[in-house]
Amino acid sequence: MYNKLQYISQGKTIEEQLYNIHQALDAGCDWIQMRFKNQTAKDTFALAEAVKFLCEEYLANFIVNDNLYLAQQIAADGVHLGLTDMNIAEARAILGNTKIIGGTANTFEDIENHFKNGCDYIGLGPFQFTKTKEKLSPILGLSGYFEIFEKMRQNNLKIPVYAIGGITLEDINQLMETGIHGIAVSGMITKSDQKEKLIQQLNEKLYANVIV
Repeated sequence: MYNKLQYISQGKTIEEQLYNIHQALDAGCDWIQMRFKNQTAKDTFALAEAVKFLCEEYLANFIVNDNLYLAQQIAADGVHLGLTDMNIAEARAILGNTKIIGGTANTFEDIENHFKNGCDYIGLGPFQFTKTKEKLSPILGLSGYFEIFEKMRQNNLKIPVYAIGGITLEDINQLMETGIHGIAVSGMITKSDQKEKLIQQLNEKLYANVIV
């Protein structure tokens, strides 16, 4: 089953990105989603190659945000597609069945569509306001998550869902009660000056009720 903690990378330059990713891996994060927006193809490729090497070294999952052809080119573990990116079914046809495809969702209907089209996991959000992302979809809050999971249960729709968007350590216990599989975080890990301790605390909360 998929790890419960995803780190979405931050940094405006290759160096910043690599530093932040390396720090997250070093601190025990084993799922990296590389998010490097509005950059040249050359820089994005260079970063992806370096991140792939790092993730292999740390035995971590490596997912590329948005850029399906890049994910294919460097044989990443998969791709995460936003609501305005390529259709999931089309992506599946290109990548095949062995790669992970994640999709962003803001509503139950988004999840339903992604599920029908062969998506492997959902990034559902935003939970609350976040500065990391421009053009935010409507904020869901706890009540939004409870509502969507209720509809998923009614429709017998089972797929791992990650909460995303402005999550803090204090939010996790309540979020886990909604039915989420895990969380995807960016700023929380990037800005922490005690990353190892933070990741340990996050994992303790995320895996608290898991029967191994």
